[in-house]
Amino acid sequence: MAQTSAETRPAVKLAFWTLTSMVVGSMVGAGVFSLPRRFAQETGVAGALISWAIAGTGMLMLAFVFQRLAMRRPDLDAGVYAYAKAGFGEYPGFFSAFGYWASACVGNVTYWVLIMSTLGAVLPALGDGDTVLALTLSSVGLWAFFLLIKRGVKEAAAINRIVTVAKVIPILVFVLLLLFLFDPQVFAGNFAGADYAGSLFSQVRGTMLVTVFVFLGVEGASVYSRHAKRREHVGRATITGFLAVFAIFASVTIVSYGVMPMEEIAELRQPSMAGVLEEAVGTWGKVFVSVGLIVSVLGAYLAWTLMAAEVLFVAAKDKDMPRFLSRSTDADVPVPALVMTTALSQIVLVVTYFSEDAFNFALDLTSSLTLIPFLLAALFAVKVAAGRGGGIDSGIDAGAGRGASGTGRGTGGEMAIALLATFYTAFLLFAAGLRFVLISFIIYAPATILFVMARREQGRRLFSPGEAVLLAVSIAGAVLGVVALAAGWISI
Repeated sequence: MAQTSAETRPAVKLAFWTLTSMVVGSMVGAGVFSLPRRFAQETGVAGALISWAIAGTGMLMLAFVFQRLAMRRPDLDAGVYAYAKAGFGEYPGFFSAFGYWASACVGNVTYWVLIMSTLGAVLPALGDGDTVLALTLSSVGLWAFFLLIKRGVKEAAAINRIVTVAKVIPILVFVLLLLFLFDPQVFAGNFAGADYAGSLFSQVRGTMLVTVFVFLGVEGASVYSRHAKRREHVGRATITGFLAVFAIFASVTIVSYGVMPMEEIAELRQPSMAGVLEEAVGTWGKVFVSVGLIVSVLGAYLAWTLMAAEVLFVAAKDKDMPRFLSRSTDADVPVPALVMTTALSQIVLVVTYFSEDAFNFALDLTSSLTLIPFLLAALFAVKVAAGRGGGIDSGIDAGAGRGASGTGRGTGGEMAIALLATFYTAFLLFAAGLRFVLISFIIYAPATILFVMARREQGRRLFSPGEAVLLAVSIAGAVLGVVALAAGWISI
């Protein structure tokens, strides 16, 4: 297919339910199948209930942020990246775009690790998804999906809509079966948590990155805003998808505590949902969940690869990435961005081979990389609510009124939502801990090469004074991270 400029043709348009399926499809992936073990390793029922209350409220605030920004700033496409740029400048916007893209690539690796771990229960040579054979087969899968997505955005989105329905069914069956087989005594024994869990605060903190990972994708409709048939569909799809998925995630976690002691759940191999259902109904339950996982993960991988390439493409179109990334085919597929996305996933896949726990490392790193883009989007929402967010009625795109879809001062409720979302994402950075913040810097700092390439293509000054300070901070963090890894202070 010919490579053409995106400026010469309209973007493929997606309907409300397709956008909603992109949100659900990108959130319901590997994470939900790992929830029982990840929560049991950290907390009991009480801590889990608090964690989901915090995560649900915080992520709902972020969902509302994306909903409101989609209406207030319809001139901005590829949400997370565009909001950071509009609010804080080109270099922070670049970091947001790169961080969001990198998190998607790392998250894609968790899908392949979990698939191989699932198959490893039958084929021991695959281990926990961390053997040479697992690495080889995962690499083949990466590039096979590259060829599928290259066929076209519309075709890939249609496949994702079908897969979304198929993968939700096994999860709902899991929840209903465990509710029927629920043991109140086992549940009560798990309520306060095991001896290894620590204080209630440490239990809750320990689950925060897990909840971030499973909710990644709540911004999916915002990322694909340029493809929406109607702008209001972006916000509606975001909220509809979030509420449906939140109910599923919380249910999967809580009902598992009514089947097995948490100490035993914590020792299950991933996907732990399969082990829980096997304990409840026998071997067929494990097979049922395993098949559902493979369908679910492949669908989520498709959605995330599409979104990752879209972010690079829009950033390049806005001249914040090198111009070669702005090329796309006649089928509206940004192939150079798709190649970079697949290539980074391949690199991370190789790195996880040397990790002590490939799945958990990739999961937590994915969450950490996403926190800075989310924090910048929430802070931008604060600026918009305060009437200082720039925008369409200040000259970018005429035709919208102030307040409802413009950039006048927002209501008190809008400001409260933005502030709560900001506080939540800042707390998540604290919960992530120094280890993943430093590793994130190691990934962020070298990415500046792409920013420099874009500036040189435009014949512009490389860095303003403020941008130079941000560059120095990112380099210092990366150097400290490398030293910490070399000295053994932190590990992958």
